[in-house]
Amino acid sequence: MATFLNPVDSIFNKPKPVIHLDQALLNKLADGAAAYPIPEGRKYEYGTAGFRMKADAGLDHVMFTVGLIAILRSKKRNATIGIMITASHNPAEDNGVKLVDPMGDMLEQSWEGFATRLANTPSDKIPKAYEALVNETLVDEIRQLQDRPAKVVFARDTRASGPYLVTALKAALDAVGVAYEDKGILTTPQLHYIVRCINTEGTVYAFGEPTEKGYYTKMANAFKTLMYGRTIHGAITVDAANGVGGPKLRQLISYLPTAAEGGIDIKVVNDDVLKPEALNFECGADYVKTKQRSPPNLNAKPGDRCCSLDGDADRVVYYYNDEQNVFHLLDGDRIATLGAAFLADMTRVAGIDSKLKIGIVQTAYANGASTEYVEKVLKLPVTVTATGVKHLHHAAARYDIGVYFEANGHGTVLFSDNAIKIIRESEPKSPGQKHALDSLRACIDLINQAVGDAISDMLFAEIVLAHKSWTPDNWRNTYIDLPNRLVRVEVADRSIFKTTDAERRLTSPKGAQEEIDKLCSMYQKGRAFARASGTEDAVRVYAEAHSKIESEKLAGQVTEVIRKYGSGT
Repeated sequence: MATFLNPVDSIFNKPKPVIHLDQALLNKLADGAAAYPIPEGRKYEYGTAGFRMKADAGLDHVMFTVGLIAILRSKKRNATIGIMITASHNPAEDNGVKLVDPMGDMLEQSWEGFATRLANTPSDKIPKAYEALVNETLVDEIRQLQDRPAKVVFARDTRASGPYLVTALKAALDAVGVAYEDKGILTTPQLHYIVRCINTEGTVYAFGEPTEKGYYTKMANAFKTLMYGRTIHGAITVDAANGVGGPKLRQLISYLPTAAEGGIDIKVVNDDVLKPEALNFECGADYVKTKQRSPPNLNAKPGDRCCSLDGDADRVVYYYNDEQNVFHLLDGDRIATLGAAFLADMTRVAGIDSKLKIGIVQTAYANGASTEYVEKVLKLPVTVTATGVKHLHHAAARYDIGVYFEANGHGTVLFSDNAIKIIRESEPKSPGQKHALDSLRACIDLINQAVGDAISDMLFAEIVLAHKSWTPDNWRNTYIDLPNRLVRVEVADRSIFKTTDAERRLTSPKGAQEEIDKLCSMYQKGRAFARASGTEDAVRVYAEAHSKIESEKLAGQVTEVIRKYGSGT
């Protein structure tokens, strides 16, 4: 228990109360932390993906500190906090950890600094650093929150380092003595789903049953509603990246109707979780997006629909080979436009389109042709944000129905409370309106609004294709991507490259943006931008233009501009 000191109030100044933790608790923290020392010279930073690194590079120390941050966050929010142990699309020898806030969303950005600070604290100083954070986060002039109960739930992917890292996490939770639940092996979206379910249970915003079975049941029931009277033509081949998505997708399949029953035929490949080294190796969403080709062992025929998940199943990209065996990628931009068009159609048929604002959120990396298609053909607004899921998620939440996807395949659809109320309470005036409203209600259940969910997004895409009776060619031909090129440029100091306008324009170094603008004006549909990497001394240059030759030439010229300013000359 904490000792709560209440200093004498002053008429002019009321200092914050101070919490001093019991010495017994401090001793437990010291003993627990001692087993997980910080490697000499290591520096950690909590980013969009949480902490991510080689599993043997002091990640156990980070796990211990993340457990303490989760406790503080739980007390602060008076809610259950989630912890997911995964390194997503990274190689098998990596691992990572990220915190999940009460609504299943990413950790509040202001708390990333607390997580970074504690992770960089030597083990022998952790007890006092934790006490300092208790006072910084759980005390104000009115109350102190230290005595609130805390609850944490956590899960991991299939990486070999997972069990050992769980041990380090439990050491922190046990030292403080809080309630926690180990959910075992889950996809990242499944953990986010469970956290949101726990924290909304018994409320008007109840998200579902907080179990893995509840996740499958909710999704399967929504799928059946949306597929009523529709047919999915042909099988979908799903590359599971030899990660956790493979076995979890196979479990979901048992809840879904088969193709013979009017359902779906899903062929799961690359689902070997017994060989840790196979994870993300020459397979998975990142491989397909980066290499612009199918995994070598896919064995798909021309015209077959294929998609790839990433290692923790929160990203998905589609692709196929045409009759000339030419590879075509249908990435996150394509999935966003497909889903937004369907939702806009359904709200129009339901007669509620005037009551709801639907929009798409993209980053600067979204192909210019996709943005033009959304604005001129779908006639929907587009919001462009800085790179990073947290930025897209927050922007999407400003719409009644906000569709956000990064080109890498991470994204989802958010329905506001207002949208859910209108969709659920609207009374149909015709069979067509009833079907549209039923479909929208099922979409609310099918789509994992807590976080991007590869499995949920894949089912949604299959449903929309079935409603439209589209082949992959039909989907691709909604717009033709502008040729583009992405270049990584090493620089001496990335911090000098500062941006504005959702990272699309440089404000520093002075003069660089003017040179980029001049270069872009020389090409038909020329567009380019440069932004500093968040993890290394490098700048990413993106360029697109009317032809492949022009896009590559523009990328090369902008690269030279960045090299010139990056070298200080």
